[in-house]
Amino acid sequence: MGKQEQLMETKTFTHPLIEIMDSTLRDGEQTSGVSFLPHEKLMIARMLMNDINVDRLEVASAKVSEGEKDAVKLICKYAEKVDMLNKVEVLGFVDGKQSIDWIDSCGCRNINLLAKGSLRHCREQLHKTPDDHVDDIMRSLDYAEKMGMGVNIYLEDWSSGMNDSPDYIYHLMERLVQTNIKRFMLPDTLGITNPLQVIEFFRKMRKRYPDVHFDFHAHNDYDLAVSNSLAAVLCGAKGIHVTVNGLGERCGNAPLASVQVILKDQFMARTNIKEDKLNDISRLVEEYSGIAIAPNQPIVGDNVFTQVAGVHADGDNKNLLYCNALVPERFGRSREYALGKNSGKANVALNLQKLGLELTPEQMAKVSKRITELGERKEIVTQDDLPYIVNDVLKHTTPEEKVKLISYMVTSTYGLKPIASIKVEIRGKQYAAESTGDGQYDAFVKALRKIYKTYLDRTFPILANYAVTIPPGGRTDALVQTVITWRNGNKMIRTRGLDADQTEAAIKATLRMLNIFEEQS
Repeated sequence: MGKQEQLMETKTFTHPLIEIMDSTLRDGEQTSGVSFLPHEKLMIARMLMNDINVDRLEVASAKVSEGEKDAVKLICKYAEKVDMLNKVEVLGFVDGKQSIDWIDSCGCRNINLLAKGSLRHCREQLHKTPDDHVDDIMRSLDYAEKMGMGVNIYLEDWSSGMNDSPDYIYHLMERLVQTNIKRFMLPDTLGITNPLQVIEFFRKMRKRYPDVHFDFHAHNDYDLAVSNSLAAVLCGAKGIHVTVNGLGERCGNAPLASVQVILKDQFMARTNIKEDKLNDISRLVEEYSGIAIAPNQPIVGDNVFTQVAGVHADGDNKNLLYCNALVPERFGRSREYALGKNSGKANVALNLQKLGLELTPEQMAKVSKRITELGERKEIVTQDDLPYIVNDVLKHTTPEEKVKLISYMVTSTYGLKPIASIKVEIRGKQYAAESTGDGQYDAFVKALRKIYKTYLDRTFPILANYAVTIPPGGRTDALVQTVITWRNGNKMIRTRGLDADQTEAAIKATLRMLNIFEEQS
C-alpha cells in the first residue's frame, strides 16, 4: 500500500465514539497561581456537564483541603439532582481506606486511583516492590467495591515506564485486568513522548490487552499534547483527557477545543461535545483562573476568526475563498475583519456593511486612509470605533450616544481614598454623583453605579477583566490602551479606550460599554 493510500485509509476511517474526560477542576487547577473557589468550581462543572456535554468530569484530588471537599460536595449534589452523578470522578490514592472514605463522604461514586506506572516511581517514591504495590492496589480495589464505588486507574508515569520498564507495567496489568477496574488511564506524566512513541506504546498495550478500555492523558511540555492524543485515538484509545484552555501543571494539558475539532474534522471521530459553547466555557475559565487566553489560541483566541490582510477580506467577499471548516458560527462566534494598516478597503467595507453604513468610493478612501494612519501608530481599531472614525473624517453625525460624559473630576491624595465627582447625560437627562474608591477609576465607576442605582433603579454590567497595554518606546507620554471585559448576565461586552492617561482610557472604554449596554436594554 502506497503512502497516499495509507493516508486516505486513515482519513476515511470512522472511529467509534471517543469519551472526553475533562480535568480542568483537578489537573487544570495545578496551573501555577490557579485556585478555584467552591462556587467557581460548581459553575464550571455545570457548564461542562450541561452545555459542553463532556462524558466525564474529574473535579478534584482527595484529601487536599476542606475547601476542596466543599466544592466536591456542591458538584456532586448538583450532579445527582440532574442525574449526572455518574459523570463525576475524583482522583484518589493507594492509601488503604482514606481516599475512598473522603470521596464517599463527598457523595461521589467514582474514584480515579493513582497507581505507579513505572518501576522507578514504584521503587524510589514508594520504596516498594512491584508485588507489594499491586497488593496495596488490590486492597484499595476491594474496599472500593465494598463501598459500591466505581474505579478507574491511572498508571502514573506510564510513558516513562514503557521506555525503561515495560515488563513492570505488564506485571501490573496481568493482575489488574482480572479485577473490576473500568478504565486503565495511561498518562504521559512528564510530557516526554512524541506521536510515533505513543503509537508504538499503545499498539503494544492493545495487542496484549485487546478488551481493555484505555484512556490517554497528555501533557504539553514539548507542545505535543494534542498530537499525542490523536495518535492514541488512532491506535485504539477509547478516552482522551483534556482541560479547558489547556490549563495544567508546567506547560499544561491537551486543550479541550483543539482536541475536539481535530478529532472531528481530521479523524472523523465521534464525540458528545457540543461545539457551540466551547468559546463560552473558555471565557468562563479564563475569568475564574485569571490565566488569559492567547489571542492566537486555536478556536477560542480573540484573533482566530479575524482576517487582517485586505486581500483575504476581498476573497471572503467573493464566495468565502479564505474560509475553512472552522467557521466561527460553529463555535458561537462571528468572523471579523481587522482594521489597521494592512486592512485595505475590503476590510473597511465589510465592517461598514455589518454596521449598516454606506459610503461613496471617495468617502471610503478617506476612511481607509485614516485607519491606515491609526494602524501605523500601533493603535488597535475596532468595529466599535468605526462610526467615530467615519464621523471624524467626514464630519457626519455619529449614531446618537445614549450616555454622554458631561464632566468629571478625580482627585488622589496621599493617605486618603481617591474621590470622583461626575456628571453624565443618560437618554437626554443629566445626573451627578460622587464617590470614593480604591483608585481613581474605581471611584469613577462607583459614582456611575450610584447614578444608575439612585436615579434609574438599575445596575449595569460587572467588570470581569481589565487589561492595560502600552506601545513600545518607553516614553512617559506613550498612549495607553485599556481593554475592559464586562459581564452582562450570560453576555460579555469588551470595550477599548485609548489615551495618554490610563484613567482617561478606562473611562472612554466604560462610556463605550454603557452605550452598548443602553442599546441592548
